[in-house]
Order: sequence, then structure tokens, then C-alpha cells
Amino acid sequence: MRFIYAFLLLTAAAAAQTMDHSSMQMDSPTFTATIQQHATSGTSAEPNSTSAPMLMSAKGKWTLMFHGSAFINMIQQSGPRGYDKVFSTNWFMPMAQRKLGDSATLTLRTMLSLEPATVTGRYYPELFQVGETAFGKGIVDGQHPHDLFMEIAALYDHKLTDNTLLSFYAAPVGDPAMGPAAYPHRASASENPLAPLGHHFQDSTHIASDVVTVGLTHRAIRIEASGFHGREPDENRWNIDQGKLDSWSTRLTVNPAANWSAQYSFARLSSPEVLHATEDVDRMTSSVMYNRPLQDGNFAATVLWGRNKDSAGEVLNGYLAEGTLRFKKSNNAWTRIELADRTAELLSGKNALPNSPEQFIGRVKAFTVGYDREFGFIPHLTTAIGGQVNLYSAPDSLKAIYGSHPAGVVLFVHFTPKRGSEHQMN
Repeated sequence: MRFIYAFLLLTAAAAAQTMDHSSMQMDSPTFTATIQQHATSGTSAEPNSTSAPMLMSAKGKWTLMFHGSAFINMIQQSGPRGYDKVFSTNWFMPMAQRKLGDSATLTLRTMLSLEPATVTGRYYPELFQVGETAFGKGIVDGQHPHDLFMEIAALYDHKLTDNTLLSFYAAPVGDPAMGPAAYPHRASASENPLAPLGHHFQDSTHIASDVVTVGLTHRAIRIEASGFHGREPDENRWNIDQGKLDSWSTRLTVNPAANWSAQYSFARLSSPEVLHATEDVDRMTSSVMYNRPLQDGNFAATVLWGRNKDSAGEVLNGYLAEGTLRFKKSNNAWTRIELADRTAELLSGKNALPNSPEQFIGRVKAFTVGYDREFGFIPHLTTAIGGQVNLYSAPDSLKAIYGSHPAGVVLFVHFTPKRGSEHQMN
């Protein structure tokens, strides 16, 4: 615990280093301009000062952009439930954008992942993680891969006034107005290759079917509503799932200053889990994001709460605090601290079957610290080499299964586009 507290103090001190605050504020776009950039998942928002590494090119009236992330990971875990694996987590987001007259913008975007091929066995190891299925059984102590098609979307933004933006989003596969930016796209989680344990309380709807969203932004406030198909993706990660619009969500987002973003969202999910097909879920999330550009780096942090209440009355919560500090241009250090409610599904291990019990049995604590260093081995790309340590604390009811001090280590190579407008492609 001491080194976690020390790390948090270090990142807080680094975030407070002296800089020209006025220039940082001037360089940050307005909230409406941030929305129109569409650099994150679905229609979610991060602080206006957040800068996503992209490759850019202009072709006629179109601006072409490419954003993505690819990890090659080797994980080793301790304890009776731990095991080892080499796998890749990745996603790639090509996007095209153009102006339509003086007041409208059209954005065409897709997001792809090769994880159906690079995560063998239909999941990768992650102690205490649950959610979705592999080979007809519930995944326990593992995280499912993303679909090949994470998003196929069209976005239309129309400026009603200088400070008011009306937005429409339509996606056969996409991200409804629910939760903050999904974990693969958050600046605060940019160097962490593993999904949070609270993923299915907080942002698992970031890959949903048949999504339609309307949003209205005025100055620093944005309100959105979505309709979509609530069932989570099936095990065939190569296809496009479809279904009727049987679920809905609404989200309020406020960006009061360039470095801050907060959201509250609520969703009614119709039969989201195939193993519990008769149960609907009410999901609430609330989050605060902070981003601060530094002289030779950046500091990003997120505090997030997610809550599921199923139609049987079971209530489960997940809490997360994470931060990533980039310093001296090419160094990254990060942490993630979680509290995640867990059910009796963990007791069944790899043999979880349909209708496995979802009764609460305890709250798991997870602590992560990591470091990597960036190199410029490949033109237009940044290559980071590093790793992280994951420590877990289980309730007494699970210690006989997991051991007293379960832990994991991940070593990886991480590829992303280089940062900065100087990395435009001709």
C-alpha cells in the first residue's frame, strides 16, 4: 500500500508543476468544438484540454484522421486461479470529417479491433473479472475480446448559434449515451492494457447494436438521449449483431473549465446478459475527469462510479480511481484503484453455466501501478515498452479459492500514433 500512496503523491506533485496557465486555457477548444472533434468513443466527452494522438491528412474537402492503440502483452498471475498468456489488446479508429456549409459538420467513423484473432480462447486472463461468455459458459477470471466492428457510425453536428450545438448519431454498432468515455479511449487509462473490474457496471455498453442518439450542447452543458439494443455482443466477435431498440439511456455532461469534465447517466438495459436472459438492468454511472497539460507531458485522471440493479433487486457497485502521468516527453506512469462487488459466479470458476447465482458475496479490491518509456522506432508511430503490477485483496469468502495475496504482472509493447499536429500525413 505504501508505494501506491507514494505514487499518488508523486503524480499530484507533478501535476502541480509551474506552467503558463493562461496559454493552456487559450489553446484548449470550447466544449462545442471538443464535441465536434469526436476523438473519443461514441458521443462521450473528455476535458476540452485533452489531446488524442492522431495521424491526419487533408483530401479535398475531407479531413482524414487515424487514431488507435495496440498492445502486445505477456501476463503472469499468481495463486490457484492465476495463469499466464501472451495476447494483444488493440483497436483502430479511421475517421473522415467535412464541413457542410457554414454551420454543419459530417463525421464518418469506424472502429475496428483484431482481438477476435489476437485474444485466443475467447478471453484473456484477469483475476476476479466476470462478464459475457466463452464456449457457452460465463467468463470468470478473464476478459472477453472486443468485436471486430466496435463502431460503424455517422455523426451530424449543426450549430444553432455560436454557443449551441445540435448533434445526431446513428450507428449499426456504436456507443450510446451512457457512462464516461470507455476505458480503451480514456486519457487516464491510455497506458493500461487491461479492462477495469467494474467494466460491466460502468462502460460495457460502448459496443451496442443499432444505436441512435440526439444531443444538445449549450456552452458548458450537454444533454443526450439514446435508443439501442440492450443485449451484449455474442461470442461471434467477427459479425455485426442486430436487434430491436429495446433499451434507452440519457446522459448529462458538464465541462465547466478546460481541464474538467463530469457526467451522470442512467440506462434501462433490456436482457443484457445471455446467461440471465430474463433479467433487465438499471444502470447508473457518475464520473469526474481531470486533464492538465504540463510543460513536457500531461496528467489525466478519472474518478468513476457505476451501479447495476437487476430486475430481481440485486444491487452491485463498482468504484474506480485512475490516473496517468506523462513526464519528460517520453515517460508514462499510471495507477488504477478499484472496488468491485462480486457475486457467487466466482465460486464456479471456469464452469460457470447459465443461471449461475448472482448473489453478492463480497467486494474485491484491486491496485495497479505501471510505467513505460516511449521510443520512435517506427515513422509516425510511438513505441512504448513497459509493464504493470496488479495486486488484489479478496474477501474472506474467496481467499480459500484465490489465495491470500493474488497478484499479476503484465509486460508489454504499446504502439500509438505520435502526438502533435506535426504528425500530419501527406
